[in-house]
Amino acid sequence: MKKKLKGIVVAAATLALAAVMLAGCSGGGDAQKSDEGKAGDAPFTLTVGFDQGYPPYGYVGDDGQFTGFDLELAKAVCEKMGWELKLEPIDWDAKDALIGSGTINCIWNGFTMENREDDYTFSEPYMYNEQVVVVKKDSGAKNLEDLAGKTVLTQVDSAALHVLENDNAEEGGQAALAATFKELQTIGDYNNAFMQLESGMVDAVACDLSIASFQMAAKPDAYVKLGVLAPENYAVGFKKGDTELAKQVTDALKQLDEEGFVKELCAKYEDQGITYDNWVL
Repeated sequence: MKKKLKGIVVAAATLALAAVMLAGCSGGGDAQKSDEGKAGDAPFTLTVGFDQGYPPYGYVGDDGQFTGFDLELAKAVCEKMGWELKLEPIDWDAKDALIGSGTINCIWNGFTMENREDDYTFSEPYMYNEQVVVVKKDSGAKNLEDLAGKTVLTQVDSAALHVLENDNAEEGGQAALAATFKELQTIGDYNNAFMQLESGMVDAVACDLSIASFQMAAKPDAYVKLGVLAPENYAVGFKKGDTELAKQVTDALKQLDEEGFVKELCAKYEDQGITYDNWVL
């Protein structure tokens, strides 16, 4: 009887020890898995959609690499936040679909926020801008009214196009002016737009002040600004509702400004039409 009882006790003890060891192994395995998950987490990647033919904000440099004022700003923000940066050149008229699908996180490329507030969540505005009209220096045109009967070219789905198609004068619409043109044409990018202007295929280009300043600085004897269509502001555009990411970018930009980085970057691009006087954040 004692032998039998002893056997039962030993068996029970053995089972209890096995259970403890199993639980210990199981618990250790979960903890290890959790630690590995944390250690293996990749940093957030900010995918920036931009027009690669939009100097000085985003373009292909002489070394074949993407560069520009906004792209350098995006890089500095990502470095400050500990994020990875992915630059994604896009067709400008496909930007809505790309941000809606999540292919890109934001549009950061001299992006006008006015009249787009219903379509995007924006960072706070960081740069003042204007929509202007540029003509050849020898065109003889002196003001916007001289565009009557002329062919004016602008980028597809651009802020300039929206201004010229907007018939609400209280919102800065210039549809009445556009109605006097012989034709209002659109094109995929401004580099080709100015090539057409230079060759005489069109009479004027409607574009952002920064674009106009860049082109006039590159060819001071070729172009002149004819007049201002509308004032506006640049901001970073995110998918509607992505308020947290927009706030993080805004806060990082403010910090970069406080540290003096923004002023230095503006000075770097001063000869391309960028000025710290237009920084508004």
